[in-house]
Amino acid sequence: MKLLLAMMLALASAPAMAQYASLLRDSAAQRFDDEDLRMFLDNARKALNETPDNQTTSWENPKTRHRGEVTVLRSFEAMGGRCKEVKVLNQAQGRKESNNFNLCQVDGKWRLVSASQLKKAK
Repeated sequence: MKLLLAMMLALASAPAMAQYASLLRDSAAQRFDDEDLRMFLDNARKALNETPDNQTTSWENPKTRHRGEVTVLRSFEAMGGRCKEVKVLNQAQGRKESNNFNLCQVDGKWRLVSASQLKKAK
């Protein structure tokens, strides 16, 4: 799942995807094909850039039946910029996973931020 989030943050940079490929082992996202990944990334962009708090964006590939959701749990300010806490759910080939993440805009790009980084920023 961390790879998927890294890809989301890089927003489809091919070198970034290859760099993190080993982190996908045994995850639902490991079973995504290129079209699934594109749909996931498009959905993630929409959630981070357009979706209000307590709203969910979703995607489903009719060819593979893989699907996912990103729910914006809350928006907040930290580290000198706009941040969001999101819940990411992905399903593929019988695997389902859900994780919460904090992301902040740093230099115009969404970046994964740990709880300890947020505490230090206060």
